Amino acid sequence: MRQVSVDIGGTFTDCFLVYDDAYVEAKALTTHHNLASGFMEALAQACTQIELDVQTVLSTVDAVRYATTLGTNALIERTGPAVGIITTAGFEWSVPLMRARGYGDGLTEAAQVDLPGADRPVPLVPVTRIAGVQERIDYAGTVVLPVDEDDVRRQVRRLVDQGAQAFVVALTNAVVNPAHEKEVERIVLDEYPTHLLGAIPIVLSHRVSGRKGEYTRTMSSVIDAYLHDQMYHGLGSLEVELRRNGYTKPMLLVHNSGGMAQLNSTSSLQTIHSGPVAGLEATNYLSGTYNQPNIIATDMGGTSFDIGLVTSDGVKFYDFNPVIDRWLVSTPMTYLHTLGAGGGSIARYDRLWDAIEVGPASAGSDPGPACYGRGGRLPTTTDANLVLGYLDADNYAGGTIKLSLRRAQRAIEEHISKPSGLSLIEAAKAIKRKVDTNMAAAIFKEVAVKGYNPKNFVALSYGGGGPLHACGYANELGIQNVLVPPFSSVFSALGAGNMNQLHIHEHSLYLMIYDATTRQMLGDYRVFNENVAELAAKGRDDLLRQGADPADIRSRVEVDMRYGNQLAQIGVVCPFEQLTSNRDVIELLDLFSNLYAHRYGEGSQAPEAGVRINVIRVVSYVDHEKFDLQPTHADAQPAPSPTRWRECYYPGIDGAVKTAVYDVSGLEEGHVVEGPALVETPRTTYLAEPGWQLTVGRTGSAVLTKAI
Repeated sequence: MRQVSVDIGGTFTDCFLVYDDAYVEAKALTTHHNLASGFMEALAQACTQIELDVQTVLSTVDAVRYATTLGTNALIERTGPAVGIITTAGFEWSVPLMRARGYGDGLTEAAQVDLPGADRPVPLVPVTRIAGVQERIDYAGTVVLPVDEDDVRRQVRRLVDQGAQAFVVALTNAVVNPAHEKEVERIVLDEYPTHLLGAIPIVLSHRVSGRKGEYTRTMSSVIDAYLHDQMYHGLGSLEVELRRNGYTKPMLLVHNSGGMAQLNSTSSLQTIHSGPVAGLEATNYLSGTYNQPNIIATDMGGTSFDIGLVTSDGVKFYDFNPVIDRWLVSTPMTYLHTLGAGGGSIARYDRLWDAIEVGPASAGSDPGPACYGRGGRLPTTTDANLVLGYLDADNYAGGTIKLSLRRAQRAIEEHISKPSGLSLIEAAKAIKRKVDTNMAAAIFKEVAVKGYNPKNFVALSYGGGGPLHACGYANELGIQNVLVPPFSSVFSALGAGNMNQLHIHEHSLYLMIYDATTRQMLGDYRVFNENVAELAAKGRDDLLRQGADPADIRSRVEVDMRYGNQLAQIGVVCPFEQLTSNRDVIELLDLFSNLYAHRYGEGSQAPEAGVRINVIRVVSYVDHEKFDLQPTHADAQPAPSPTRWRECYYPGIDGAVKTAVYDVSGLEEGHVVEGPALVETPRTTYLAEPGWQLTVGRTGSAVLTKAI
């Protein structure tokens, strides 16, 4: 196996290279002005480690897999094109009204408490670029009013005069019957053919989202159109760079649904948050190989802290209506909770509450934390870790970034110590304590809300800053074991390398499979089976278009089920692809009931309200070869003498604590390090706080265990 996997984060670009038997990790600072620069720098570092040049590697690898933040950056910077919306006449205000909840979407919990004081986001599409056209399809898909072609042409020309550079066509009930959206597309292409310089990109809402909900479906399409230009040019330049260096195969992009696809089969919306999702997919794989059925995945990078769950019941958690930036959208996205608690998160003193706050604002990679010496003047989590003694100023990121202790001290003293009255060390401790507490609170909420107990889980800590803070948030949660995976600092990039080509297609419907009023089960299976067949055909076509062997294509059917009109909805993986008998219906009902009881407690089921399917989803995929992540089997043995000692400071302990410092190259599988201790690797640092011990595993993995 030979492949390159790259994950671009807000601060670092991570690279994981598999080349025959060599597994190599590398990191470089993210170059936001041109992501290809950071990409190639990280790849060059990896190639150097196996003593090959970039051209040799790229000309012989099987695939380049890429998780990108291009779309996120375009939204933050508002650099997308002018988008025009064509909708059904009378529905022009669906987007501006934002379901009346637009004031709160995307804000912090604290800001959502004060919605009257919140500001609406600046709209991506102003009202002047929203046009209503004469047409109407009802809820059942019946044409009530045909498309008025002359009216469409007038509205299209008006939008172009208003400066529209891309069109979103979002007509009412288009997911039930897309005929009118296709007709509008035909008219627009007749006015502005694709072979002319005046051609305008067109996004049809039913192709972006198969769920009902006019606002969310339209916003999904708007964001997709808004990011199209950046994705096209940004990824186009990267593809040119790869071609220039000898790579001739299609580039594979990671999707936020948990799979990947070629560029020609990827919409812009599918790449949002794709990096963290790759890390969660790697967690799924590791759960099986390490025999750890319940894992809390925690990814602490330079900008954010991402939380995901892998459970023994096999439930895949999706966020079907995620908030992207400040907009509610409708797209199946692997569920992750993101917290502004990374190494670059900026600390500040809140005078009103006399408290230290950290995040969500981040120093990113440019200028970065104050200790980077790149112009940053505000204190960050990394600055606090340096002051507390956890980081080696001369050996950070493998020695590629020299840290300035004095700059870190100055930033904390000026912005935290002086206004709060805390000493330098106490201020740095307060920053670490706040970061750890924020992460623990977010983890507890995410696990408990889904009906689980955090104490029954093992925490998986990865990302560049994860192993440095793992003991801190585990202490808060009462978690006894923390697993640091192999290649932890680039684990999300590793996850991209182990993903399958995959597409998800779904369709909203209202299908009662048990009617409590008549006490009858579903007897007509035609609607269910036709929907599954249609969605499976779409997924199959997607994969065939990318050159997949028809014999390799697999699929699974998932349904979202609920009791009556309850809001609690559970995704159920069907054990079959077609309903053929009452036995199948009973099996599905039992499966749903058992999952519901497991999640919310036995006795919480409510069959007296009836059971219905709201969404049918078909996941089509091709299994790809995966590399091994083997757990350690070596017997435990005491570690050798530490490389050196360092004075470190810990929250809750007065004064400096003499801390052992180990170089990972001097440790072997099975070695046990008693805390307090630091284990330094070229790309991250493991911290075993007082009362913890660290057992070294294979390929950079480790287990942190709290002493009983």
